[in-house]
Amino acid sequence: MKNKLVVKKDNALINAAYTLTLAEQRLILLAVATAGGQKGDLTSLTLHARDYADQYKLSPWAAYKALQEATETLFERRITFYENKGAKKTVTRWVSHVGYMEGEGTIELSFAPKVQPLLCELKNRFTAYNLEAISELTSAYAIRLYELLIAWKSTGKTPKITIEDFREKLGIKNDKYSRMTDFKRWVLDAAIEQINTHTDIKASYEQHKKGRRIAAFSFTFTVRNERDPNTIDMLTGKSDKESWPKKRKKISRKEAEQMAYPGEEWSDLLARIGTEYLVDMNTPSDDGAP
Repeated sequence: MKNKLVVKKDNALINAAYTLTLAEQRLILLAVATAGGQKGDLTSLTLHARDYADQYKLSPWAAYKALQEATETLFERRITFYENKGAKKTVTRWVSHVGYMEGEGTIELSFAPKVQPLLCELKNRFTAYNLEAISELTSAYAIRLYELLIAWKSTGKTPKITIEDFREKLGIKNDKYSRMTDFKRWVLDAAIEQINTHTDIKASYEQHKKGRRIAAFSFTFTVRNERDPNTIDMLTGKSDKESWPKKRKKISRKEAEQMAYPGEEWSDLLARIGTEYLVDMNTPSDDGAP
């Protein structure tokens, strides 16, 4: 039986701002999952159109066409993310080179040096999911929203995301879907419908207003678990029965703060890490506060 491909990304990359077409998004994710977090593979990676076709359930011709189109534009795509707990804003290309070999149906690429550590030097804060979970999504917005949600898998809910931040993460320019009715119809509702139909989670959202204007959204979701509790998880090497419930690791406030996303409130941080960690609030914080 063929092993399932797993996408692993540092959460700085999950929460980054960028714009990719569907073909580019699919190519990036296939490359990440195929490399499997190996730095050597990230510097020189070859992908085949047949694998792209198999993964995303496309005809060979459609796969060849998608890879050709992605090759034409991927080098110009940029990504903005934050380092050092939000103190440093970094802008970089996704790849340092990309090329399509005519007649062979193969593509060669190297991830940019700044992107590589976010795919292979994974420590405490990263998100992992099976590539198969998003293989049937046909909207780049749906793929991005799925990633933003699955990063909160431990709690099944997200904090409030301002509309400005949400649009930036989805890669939507200011002049596109500027009316809220259009944004909800063509982006948000369409993405939720695809996620609920074709992935392993079921999601819904709540809108939050400031006055009469919708200022933010928050999301809740449940993971569809259809496997036997005795099945061995490919990521942990343990069965669901063995993994849950489990004893939480006790950590200090300073350790908890180091796991926070840029701008994340304490309540949201504790909700997100609460299933795995027990924070000792009597220890000093990072800034020395009691």
